[in-house]
Amino acid sequence: MSIILVSRYHPLLVALHWLLALLIIAMLGAGFFLLAPMPNIDPRKIGILLVHMSLGMLILGLTVIRFTVRILTAKPAEAAIGYAALDRTARFAHYGFYLLVVLMAGSGLATAILAGLNRSVFQNTGEALPATFAAYPTFTAHFYLALILAGLIVLHVAAALYHQFGRGDHLLRRMWFGRRV
Repeated sequence: MSIILVSRYHPLLVALHWLLALLIIAMLGAGFFLLAPMPNIDPRKIGILLVHMSLGMLILGLTVIRFTVRILTAKPAEAAIGYAALDRTARFAHYGFYLLVVLMAGSGLATAILAGLNRSVFQNTGEALPATFAAYPTFTAHFYLALILAGLIVLHVAAALYHQFGRGDHLLRRMWFGRRV
């Protein structure tokens, strides 16, 4: 068995990385700045929840595909910085994204089930939303997982910018399209 050395990630992995980055940041923004401050009695909230929940399921599906592609395809050498603890932390953080997305989707789905959102949001039965989602522990988990995910994204972007501009190692080239070998 020969080992293939590549300088970039698989194009499908690259496309999914940037698409998921866009979708996840948009979803976090919508959750924190649109849905959270909107009262559950606002009639627009059901429509926004429909989009939010649908995109959440799409993000989960795309994340599973991305994880599979990541496992099955050749990857560039790790972008180590020479500090063992930070290098391990980076590896942990990358897999942490997958775990957080799955937990976010799971806690959102659990909240939807507990709150009966299938009827009011997807079946459009006209049933009112619960007075508050805060009564559901799964919603509280969803909120705190979103905060952790947002923090991890900030750290991820800062680390990528540090590699790209501080170290000058052109890290971002690895997560873009082009010749791999």
